[in-house]
Amino acid sequence: MENTQLSNPKAAVLGLQHLLAMYSGSVLVPILIGASLHFSSEQMTYLVSIDIFMCGVATALQVFGNKFFGIGLPVVLGCAVQAVAPLIAIGQKYDFQTMYGAIIVAGIFVFLISGLFAKLRRLFPPLVTGTLITVIGLSLIPVAFQNLGGGSTTAKDFGSMTNLAVGAFTVLLILALNVWGRGFIRSIAILIGLIAGTLLAGALGMVSLAPVAEASWFHVPTPFYFGTPHFEWSSIVTMILISLVSMVESTGVFFALGDVVDRKIGETDLKRGYRAEGLAVLLGGIFNTFPYTTFSQNVGLVQLSGIKTRKPVIFSAIFLVILGLLPKIGALATIIPDPVLGGAMLVMFGMVAVQGIRMLQQVDFHDDKNLLVAAISIGLGLGVTVQPSIVQFLPKTIQLLFGSGILLSSVSAVGLNLLFNAKTPQPEMASHDGLNEKD
Repeated sequence: MENTQLSNPKAAVLGLQHLLAMYSGSVLVPILIGASLHFSSEQMTYLVSIDIFMCGVATALQVFGNKFFGIGLPVVLGCAVQAVAPLIAIGQKYDFQTMYGAIIVAGIFVFLISGLFAKLRRLFPPLVTGTLITVIGLSLIPVAFQNLGGGSTTAKDFGSMTNLAVGAFTVLLILALNVWGRGFIRSIAILIGLIAGTLLAGALGMVSLAPVAEASWFHVPTPFYFGTPHFEWSSIVTMILISLVSMVESTGVFFALGDVVDRKIGETDLKRGYRAEGLAVLLGGIFNTFPYTTFSQNVGLVQLSGIKTRKPVIFSAIFLVILGLLPKIGALATIIPDPVLGGAMLVMFGMVAVQGIRMLQQVDFHDDKNLLVAAISIGLGLGVTVQPSIVQFLPKTIQLLFGSGILLSSVSAVGLNLLFNAKTPQPEMASHDGLNEKD
C-alpha cells in the first residue's frame, strides 16, 4: 500500500495495532521493577502512566527523522527489558534516586558515543546482522509461549486447555485473515486477533475490568517525581553496559527494518538513530521512568501488515502520549489476557526470526567459515536464553554481559566474522531506492 493510499483513519487503526503489539512488553517493565522495589499503589500508577507517555515521546523522537537525531523508520520504542534485573539490583542496594541518576548518565553516554558507534557499521554485514535478527526472533519465542500458557509458569492454570484454546484461536484467526483477508483487513490481522481473542476470553471469564476502575482519569508528567537523582559509579557503569547491549540490539533492528522497507541503512542513519535513543533514555531518567530501546516485535508487524510507511507509527506515538496522560483509558489495553497476547506474539516473533533468515540468504554458506560463524553464534545465543543459570557462578559484571543471549550472539558473530573474514570482502545490505515518504 503506497503512502498516498493510506488515509488517516486507516493509519490510526494501524497505529493502534502497533501500540497493542508493544504495550504489554513495555508496561511489564515498570510493573516488575515497581513490585520488586515495593512501590506504593500511587507510585505504581505514576510509573505505568508516565512510562506509556514516554514511550510515545521516545517513538516520536525516533520516527520524525531530522539531521540531528531520529532514523525516520517506522520504529516503535519501549522500555528495555534487559534493564529490569540491573535496575532492581540498584534500587534494592541503593535507592530510587540512584537508579534514575544512572539512567540519566547512560542516556548522555549513548548520545555522545553515537557517532563513534555508527562507524562500526562495517562490523555488521548480512552474516552478522542476519544471525543477530534470527536470534532476537527465536529468543523471544519462549516469551510468547509463556504468555500463551497464561503468563506465570507457577500459576495453577498455566497451560490449561482454556488458555491454550484462547491462544490457538488468536493464532488461527490471524493466520486466516492473512491467507483469506484482503487489503486493509489483512493489514490489521494482529489487531483483529487481539480484539477477538479478548472478547472470547471475556466470554470465558478471563478478563477483569478492575485495572480500568482503579485507574485515575488524568495524570501530569513530573520531572524528578521520586526526588533529586543520585550518582553512584558502579550503578552508572552497569547502566552504560545495558545501554551498549540495547545499541547492539537496535543496530540489528534498524538493519532488519531497512531490509523490510527497502531502504539502505548508512552510518548517518545509525548515528541519528542512536542519538534519538540516547535522548529517550535521558528523558526517561529525568521523568523517572526507564531506558528506552527500539522494539523488535514491531518489525514483524511491519512485515506482516505490508504497510511500510511511518504514518501508522506517528499515530501510535500520539496514542501513547494520550494514554500516558489518561491512565483510565490507557488501562483498557492492560485487560488483554496473556494467552491472547501470546498468540499474537508467536506470529510476530516468528516473523522477526524469518526476517533474519531472509537476510542470511545474502551470505555464501558454501564457505564453511560463514557456516561456523552463524551456527556457533545462534547456538550460543539460544543456549544462554534457554539456560540462563549457566552463568550464575561468573562475576556479576560478566553475568550481565553473557547472561544476555542476544548480546552473546552479537559478540560471537562480530568476533568470529572478524577472525575468519577479516581479509575477505563482505557484502553490505542490499541497496534500494528507499522510502519515498511525504507524510
